[in-house]
Amino acid sequence: MLKRLGFCPKWICWTEGCLKSASISVLVNGSPTNEFLPQRGLRQGDPLAPLLFNIVAEGLTGLMREALDKGICSSFLVGKNNIPINILQYADDTIFFGEATMQNVKTI
Repeated sequence: MLKRLGFCPKWICWTEGCLKSASISVLVNGSPTNEFLPQRGLRQGDPLAPLLFNIVAEGLTGLMREALDKGICSSFLVGKNNIPINILQYADDTIFFGEATMQNVKTI
């Protein structure tokens, strides 16, 4: 996704390095345990989290657009002008909208 959005290979490598180099230790009764490597996800408060969330949200929006273009998903029509809405995102929340059909459920 980073490559598709035009990020240079060096920046992509730096980002991957930040995500793969983390180690975690847990405090138990005030004493740290042995460090371990997380299998997935970001650490809480990671400064890369907002940027990576936006990149993933952009990919999700693209997938929804593609599903609409292929006709395997249909939008929910809103208002007098029947404006189509299929996805709304705010902060770290995502809401999918669509006609109440089994095809939309399967697509999402």
